[in-house]
Amino acid sequence: MKTRAITGLFFVIALVLATLLNAYVFVAFFSLIAVFAAREFFVICKSEETKPLFGLGLLTAGVLSVLASLYFLGLIDVKYLALVLPLFSSIFIASLFLKREKPFNDIAYTLLGICYGTIPFIFFIALGFIHGKFNPYIPLGFLIILWANDTGAYLSGRAFGKTKLFERISPNKTWEGFIGGVALAVLIALNLQQYFGSLTKMEWGSVALVIGVFGTLGDLVESMLKRSLGIKDSGQILPGHGGFLDRFDGLLIAAPLVYLLLLFI
Repeated sequence: MKTRAITGLFFVIALVLATLLNAYVFVAFFSLIAVFAAREFFVICKSEETKPLFGLGLLTAGVLSVLASLYFLGLIDVKYLALVLPLFSSIFIASLFLKREKPFNDIAYTLLGICYGTIPFIFFIALGFIHGKFNPYIPLGFLIILWANDTGAYLSGRAFGKTKLFERISPNKTWEGFIGGVALAVLIALNLQQYFGSLTKMEWGSVALVIGVFGTLGDLVESMLKRSLGIKDSGQILPGHGGFLDRFDGLLIAAPLVYLLLLFI
């Protein structure tokens, strides 16, 4: 428990500093996590029947992250993002030469690792630039709301939890915890306008609802992944907390949807 608490504290400090320091640190930090998340996915999904194209998958995730980062920073035009397309094509072509019995298993898990592990972080980075120039308070607010949702779900689930939410996927999650998590997330979000500005109270509240609902579903999706693979944690890089997929499970589903929400409202 002590190791978990210390790791969690330093991890939170690192995330907050990386978000607040400047645009370059923010983009570099979360782009790196995007690549590590894809790598983690490839590692846990490797088996006799499925072998993601590790090197090519990491290269594609890395190039995609770098190109997106350069675009957000205003260093390249959007058309240069298309340079990643040959790498996606090469994942299919490379499988022709590997002589695997079920090559499309390898191709599918390679593409899924990029879609599930890397692309959500690109959308999270995009939240910092949704108004054109870099604004750290929107992604920071996202993280605070996500943590509030997790905290509220844990506390209310412990105190009142009786009705199982998805027992076959995560036996400890309850409807009472889910409602408590969303309620605390919205409560915290409504106060962020006073300190962070950037969005109206209604917009912060809407963001909290999306994070509360889809962040919880993201947690369940990652639990479903681990259960299907027969593993407890996605990695061991964070002592007491597992891997990056474990720590950012809610972000993986919620970040693209929050970006879409803010893009239209």
